[in-house]
Amino acid sequence: MLVVVEDLHWSDAETQACLDHLVERLPAAGLLLLVNYRPEYQHQWGQKTCYTQLRLAPLPVASAAEILRALLGDDASLEPLMRLLIDRTEGNPFFLEESVRTLVETGALVGEPGAYHLAQGLPSIQVPATVQAVLAARIDRLPPETKRLLQTAAVIGTEVPLPLLQAIAELSEDALQRGLVHLQAAEFLYETRLFPEREYTFKHALTHEVAYGSLLQARQRVLHAQVVEALEVLAPERVAEQVERLAHHALRGEVWGKAGTYCQQAGARAHDRAAFREAMASFEQALQALAHLPEHGDTRVPAIEIRLALAFSLVPVGEHGRGLTLLREAEALARSLNDRVRLGRVLGRMVRVLRITGDSDGAITAGQQTLELAAELGDSTLQGQASLDLGQTYYDIGDFGRAAELLRRNVEAADRESNTSSTGLRIQSQTWLAQTFSALGAFAEGRRHGEEALRLATLEGRGAVPAIVHRHLGDSYLTRGDLEHAIRVFEQGLALSRASGNRNVSRLIAAGLGSAYALQGRLAEGRALLEEALIESIRTGGLAGQAHRVARLSEVCRLAGRGEEAWEHAHRALDLARQQKARGDEAVALHQLGTVHAHTDPPDVAQAEAHYQQALALAEDLGMRPLQAHCHLGLGTLYGTSGRREEARTELSTAIEMYRAMGMTFWLPEAEAALAQVSA
Repeated sequence: MLVVVEDLHWSDAETQACLDHLVERLPAAGLLLLVNYRPEYQHQWGQKTCYTQLRLAPLPVASAAEILRALLGDDASLEPLMRLLIDRTEGNPFFLEESVRTLVETGALVGEPGAYHLAQGLPSIQVPATVQAVLAARIDRLPPETKRLLQTAAVIGTEVPLPLLQAIAELSEDALQRGLVHLQAAEFLYETRLFPEREYTFKHALTHEVAYGSLLQARQRVLHAQVVEALEVLAPERVAEQVERLAHHALRGEVWGKAGTYCQQAGARAHDRAAFREAMASFEQALQALAHLPEHGDTRVPAIEIRLALAFSLVPVGEHGRGLTLLREAEALARSLNDRVRLGRVLGRMVRVLRITGDSDGAITAGQQTLELAAELGDSTLQGQASLDLGQTYYDIGDFGRAAELLRRNVEAADRESNTSSTGLRIQSQTWLAQTFSALGAFAEGRRHGEEALRLATLEGRGAVPAIVHRHLGDSYLTRGDLEHAIRVFEQGLALSRASGNRNVSRLIAAGLGSAYALQGRLAEGRALLEEALIESIRTGGLAGQAHRVARLSEVCRLAGRGEEAWEHAHRALDLARQQKARGDEAVALHQLGTVHAHTDPPDVAQAEAHYQQALALAEDLGMRPLQAHCHLGLGTLYGTSGRREEARTELSTAIEMYRAMGMTFWLPEAEAALAQVSA
């Protein structure tokens, strides 16, 4: 199958994300992807073995001469002119065509296409040095009325609907039609559509660029403002679907009030389709527009809303510091207005960013304030979001019981309501319930919540939610040792998050997938993904759960025979967990330290036993039954290798019993083999 994508230098963020995702899948696909772009376009494909770059040089002399003969004819007197044009244009086909048109329009060539002859001596013929200069000269030679029409069309854009052009061109119907006929004959514009309304397009992007640039900025500004008014009047029912175009023209026309509104709406649309970079750009433009308006109550309210929206879009791309700054600004504005409703929403959003950056104390304080405000206001939506964010924070610090209580309360509340906001809250609450129950070993209940969340998220299909669900459901499968399902769900989620540019979720999924690959024996792939996740977490400041990810990297290093690296990573994981007061991650790091010491040559039995016992005590305190089983397996294996056979049988029997009870069959063969060995 062949896929062709042209002019990548004009592609938007969504197209780029889609292509990046497609390129990642090319090695395993029966697909040939052909793209073209100008030298200034940048991509990250150069190191891929499936990528081949072919530089398209200007046409060779023979090919350029062939084009000129088709345009000019075979008159022998034209040969010197052909050589001059080929030399001046360096074989650029578009430059050649425009140069010939210029010579015809200026009377240097006379006759018909394919049968021209010189009307003046070659020394007197001037060929501009660039194609832009050729186009500018051709536009200047148009009749004044026709030139203004072309410039007006350029303000509208590369695609020019006739009703919109009529609305702002300030020409009679006859004059407009004459101008369009002239512009089509001169091949500046082409008619591209007749129904439901006539539409024109510029022959080339450079033509549009030069025509637009030939207008004074003051005139550009006036016309852009007129386009906004015309779009609102001509199709008021289509304002929502044309909000990006309205935002563009309102900004260029310096209609600041409308620019702020339309940019904000465009950002929300982009965020809903997971185009996070595009959403950020629109919200930034909305803030810039707002800065041109006098500051008072009417502008401070949208200033809060835009900052909230922009901070929300910054989370997926990992710009947490900038997001927190915006939220602090929004908090100050809300307090200055004594707007407790918006203050609650700002504090609620702040909980998420503080949690992601590893500030669990700050997140809990902001979350409790949000819950108090929600109760005071009787705002069930705010209460649900605060409960979700607090539930996530309690999960991070290992308080799984309190996390499950808050998250379950949200699911029950959503069952009593049926609206879009409650559906989104339910999906995310069930997603985190899946992971919480898995940490506790309640896999059946966790899987029920996770798979229901995935079903609802697939139906919903908006924003970052589907990828987030894949991450948590994959982690649930991984904790149970169901590698086949874990890898499938992780790979789907990683593709979704990378395609949308959601770096916050992709780093989390990459860590889980890396661990699953390592357990499957794919150590190099697993390590690469884990290191990618760790580097991205440090770069963005997304440090929540970092201790767990470092512990996973330690295990990959241990499996690969890199004992010293495994020891260093395990100690780092323990330090991180204690700094962040993440008791669940602390238990994981202690278990990993025990495993590293148990597998040195010779085993450091005392250190291994001490760390396993500490991990077991903490896991029992937190209710982390899967980790308890792993600790019993580690202790039993350790005791078996050190000759403490009775203790080994007790620990291994406990591990086997727990693995069977929880359905964690992946580790059963290892535990049963160790028990058989000490019982022989």
